[in-house]
Amino acid sequence: METTASAIHIAEIIDIQSLKGVFNLTPLYADNDEIFFQLSEHKYLYAFKYGIICVYNFTEEETVALKQKIHPTLKGNVTKTTMAETIEVVTNANTFKLEFETITIPDSDSEKLRLIMLNLSQSVALDFYYNIAEKLLEDTRRHTNFLEEQGKLNISGKKLKRYIGKVLNIKNKISENLYIFESHELATDDEDLNKLNLELKKKFDLVDRHQIIHQQVDIVKENLDLFKDIMFHSESSRLEWIIIILIVIEVIDLIILKIMNI
Repeated sequence: METTASAIHIAEIIDIQSLKGVFNLTPLYADNDEIFFQLSEHKYLYAFKYGIICVYNFTEEETVALKQKIHPTLKGNVTKTTMAETIEVVTNANTFKLEFETITIPDSDSEKLRLIMLNLSQSVALDFYYNIAEKLLEDTRRHTNFLEEQGKLNISGKKLKRYIGKVLNIKNKISENLYIFESHELATDDEDLNKLNLELKKKFDLVDRHQIIHQQVDIVKENLDLFKDIMFHSESSRLEWIIIILIVIEVIDLIILKIMNI
């Protein structure tokens, strides 16, 4: 049987608890971060807290209808530009094989399909956070280039503090959501499932892409630390000059008073 699995980033957050109430079904797998349903024969839905759904054996029309159905469970910014990834899945084949755009497995076991959908969804999430990390690097590079050319920052005071706050919030979101990729290992003694899980991680290059994102965020954080040091030094120098000016004014006042009393 040949069909497709498609992972789509649709929102900033999906409320998993609310999603449970949308379908009058017992999930095949569920925790606080994700939920996996078999909606009908050979049709599956996997939804993740970090705003991604993965559908298996859905037509485009069925996917659109599903998005509308689960729309009330979406929180934060609903994605306008769709980020998605699709792969062909061949089941009930003679062999297990991973190719560039096709995954072939010997049966249609729901746990094998869940693993494929999980790793495909993680791949889309990594693309999403990679784009965010790249944008942060671009913004930081613009400020460091100005610092190199002009010898000062082109952002300071409240604007710099708000920028730092924005970056730290994004960093926290990335760390919180990508923690799943570090901790989510299939707890099973099934060698076939473990082998499939490892091969899928290699196929989608999840580990290396995950490391790249963390490296990008670390670079941004290093630059932010530099910006903060420059800002605090500048504010400290400004305060010193204010104190000096006040002392000078006080001395001048004393001199004037002495002259007037003579």
